Amino acid sequence: MPAAAERIENGPASGGSAVKNGFLGVASGYYDIVLVVGGEKMREVIGPKATDVVASMTHPEAEYIYGVTLPALAGMFARLYMEKYDITHEHLAMVAIKNQENGLLNPYAHIQMKITMEGILTHPQAHVNSPIVADPLRLYDCCPVSDGAAAVLLTTEEIAKKLKKPRVMIAGVGQATDTHTLQERSDPTDLRAVRIASEKAFKMAGLKPKDIHVAELHDAFTILEIAESEHAGFFPMGKGAKALENGETRIGGKLPINPSGGLKARGHPVGATGVAQIVELVWQLRGEAGERQVKDASNGFSVNFGGFGNNVLAFVLRREA
Repeated sequence: MPAAAERIENGPASGGSAVKNGFLGVASGYYDIVLVVGGEKMREVIGPKATDVVASMTHPEAEYIYGVTLPALAGMFARLYMEKYDITHEHLAMVAIKNQENGLLNPYAHIQMKITMEGILTHPQAHVNSPIVADPLRLYDCCPVSDGAAAVLLTTEEIAKKLKKPRVMIAGVGQATDTHTLQERSDPTDLRAVRIASEKAFKMAGLKPKDIHVAELHDAFTILEIAESEHAGFFPMGKGAKALENGETRIGGKLPINPSGGLKARGHPVGATGVAQIVELVWQLRGEAGERQVKDASNGFSVNFGGFGNNVLAFVLRREA
């Protein structure tokens, strides 16, 4: 019998929206098996064109017509966040270095290249290797333009038990929105939708941030990994950079973030990204992540960031016995 199909569009969080709707279809009892697929061929056009297409999700009259792009919004956010919480360019570079090191362990990663602090920040030729994209963000603070696809199969617990595979449950789902234009937000550094979506997901799962063993956060720009780690509740506000500096977010640390390489190295094929985050968490919780495996991971968390925090999805995954 032909299956039902829907087209899901939520900008960079389209994958997360698709997973949420697939989850609801199974949880409601309407479907017993749902295949969620996300994909994008970003490199069919040159970089400036891709940037313009993505920028079209900004407000058409208050932002887009004035040349606003997602890197521009990220640059302004980064400057405010860095000044508010004493975050340095070195902290941003640490995110890029960590995630590209993780990408070297992921055979599916788009960027398979080691970078160093000297090469992208302190060397006399660093301005050539990693030029300014949107001050203070440099080239290696931004995710690449990527092609890619990801898929997850969602089903009931009864059917999953028959498959004789390690079972991973979507234990919590949260979604929240914020104002379309950033100038309407009372505090532009407050990622309100990330905070609310995360709280909803944790409440539904009956877990707290301290219970999470591995996380996939939406690091389209390096500053976002730090900010999301705080807004999701893993670190106090203003302490995410220090946790990064102390190695807590590395594989083997207290809370490994983006062992897949994240958007920074795995890549950001927009419609596929939210699905790819769930795939990585499933591999991690099943113990199937190879060289990048996080030890003893039984609970995972993801944030899929739509627009510039306009529409955010958060998920808590749990390995079942």
